[in-house]
Amino acid sequence: MEYIKNRFFQRASRCTAEYQRIRKEYGDKVIGQVTIDQVLSGQKGIPALVCDTSKLDANEGIRFRGFNLPELREKLPKLTTEGEPLPEGLFYLMLIGEIPEMDDVMNISRDWATRSHVPQHTFDVIDAIPKVARPMTFFTAAIISMASESVFQKAYRAGVHKKFYWDFMYEDVMNLIAKLPRVAAYIYRRLYHNDHHIEPNPTLDWAGNLAYMMGFDNLEVKRLLRLYMVIHADHEGGNVSAHATHLVGSALSNAYYCFAAGMTGLAGPLHGFANQEVIHWLFEMIENLETDEPSDEQIAGYIEKTLKDGRVVPGYGHAVLRITDPRFTVQQEFAEKYVKNDSLVNLVNNIYRVAPPILEATGKIKNPWPNVDAFSGALLHHYGITEYNFYTVLFGVSRALGVLAQLILDRLYNVPIERPSSFPLSWFKEKAEGTKEGC
Repeated sequence: MEYIKNRFFQRASRCTAEYQRIRKEYGDKVIGQVTIDQVLSGQKGIPALVCDTSKLDANEGIRFRGFNLPELREKLPKLTTEGEPLPEGLFYLMLIGEIPEMDDVMNISRDWATRSHVPQHTFDVIDAIPKVARPMTFFTAAIISMASESVFQKAYRAGVHKKFYWDFMYEDVMNLIAKLPRVAAYIYRRLYHNDHHIEPNPTLDWAGNLAYMMGFDNLEVKRLLRLYMVIHADHEGGNVSAHATHLVGSALSNAYYCFAAGMTGLAGPLHGFANQEVIHWLFEMIENLETDEPSDEQIAGYIEKTLKDGRVVPGYGHAVLRITDPRFTVQQEFAEKYVKNDSLVNLVNNIYRVAPPILEATGKIKNPWPNVDAFSGALLHHYGITEYNFYTVLFGVSRALGVLAQLILDRLYNVPIERPSSFPLSWFKEKAEGTKEGC
């Protein structure tokens, strides 16, 4: 057994025994109180999922296996001292639960390089979709098309015992993650560079190769994409893309089906599509104010107009967080270090100074602080990735690291099919008021 896989099994199998023991011995223990508001407002805060890879704290931000983002930037292996952590290292951490050595990271990088071949029929599927379609349509269709390669699906149909499901899911996950940069870059070059494609360079790391195949063979973009892939990789199990991946996986679907389901959720305006809406709103502001260097007063006026028109300020607010998203702060620090006098980056920083007091003063917004989307597009745009309707695809490539690592753990734990109960609105009315009258 390959040593990364073996190390995962040795460590995670202990958790499998704990999973079964806790379920058996404490299955009746009450761990939370569910309110009607929690159910009717999207099940926010209900403890209903197992997710080992990361945890989101409302007042602290994301932690990956207990490590926050500043700690990861310090501890995870880098190609150079001044560089950004390699996403392969974060995947190792989320999967195995310990900070890897450089040899571990290079092993994963080489492994993904050997698995990165994309079947011709996937390129045919991408080529068959009209270019007027959204990039996430191409991305999701390509992922689904690769399900013909599923090792897990073949093993399940051959009757493999459920205690070995994780082994074949591991192969699916590693194969799928390995292929995603090639797929994403192919879509990018098809849509924005007249189908002038760039073959992969197997000597490069996972994120560096993505930049190279997109047409950015320079240190700056590779550095940015390594950071981008790390900070977008996971956000615990309850967000739409993670939950959808887990939910479909609970039906024992293969990794390609599961991840495609997650990506259709990521494409929504309230999830990964938001990074596109931020850039659109910024350019809309610049056009309306007729300047790319608006004053604080002009910014405030445009924010107030946005709210008056019944719209939200994109990039601000979060379903869980009640602080400035640490992923925003990390990108801000990156810009301070490497980006000098970029008007769009400056505008994002100025909005950060102006927007929170205005949003807080409305009394309607629980979190007036920026999230990860508020900064990511400005950085990508600065480095020449200006096609902002493609940004969600990059988000999707990154999100694979977390949701698919957890998918392997789900199969090792033999997590059962997810099937919560549902009730008509009258049931909730009866619970709240003691009557079923009304709708």
